[in-house]
Amino acid sequence: MNDAASSLTAAQAAADLPWDVTEPYIERVVVGPEHLDFFGHTNNVVYLSWLEQVAWGHSQHLGLDFADYQRLGAGCVARRHELDYLAATFEGDVLWLSTWIAETDSRLTMWRAYQVIRERDKRTVMRGRTQWVCVDMASGRPRRMPPEFVAAYRVTTSR
Repeated sequence: MNDAASSLTAAQAAADLPWDVTEPYIERVVVGPEHLDFFGHTNNVVYLSWLEQVAWGHSQHLGLDFADYQRLGAGCVARRHELDYLAATFEGDVLWLSTWIAETDSRLTMWRAYQVIRERDKRTVMRGRTQWVCVDMASGRPRRMPPEFVAAYRVTTSR
């Protein structure tokens, strides 16, 4: 059976996997050989890259892409990452990446949470959080979130 036929769809994953919140934004990845470290499991830096990928996907889903950041003259940059690796993953593993806005002060900062679930055993293999700070695109200095950010980056899920 090919990978597409044997894997959950995003809608099935949303319903069938044990998410920490009711409606996370989700994306699917398959661990490839390029993702492995010397121990033969997914490298920790790869997870961070995937978290950035799913965060951008979620931001676009919420209606804000990089062109919007440029138009508004404001963007969000990472200030702090907290990552908990709970189980190793290996080449061929299908992983479901999820994210949601966990907290926001609607002024300068927000916390985005993440959960990664391995499809075959429905095990959470990683959880994390990133604190994002709104900055002025020209100066790089912190600035108040534009109204578009406040409207899009709301806490919308519950445990």
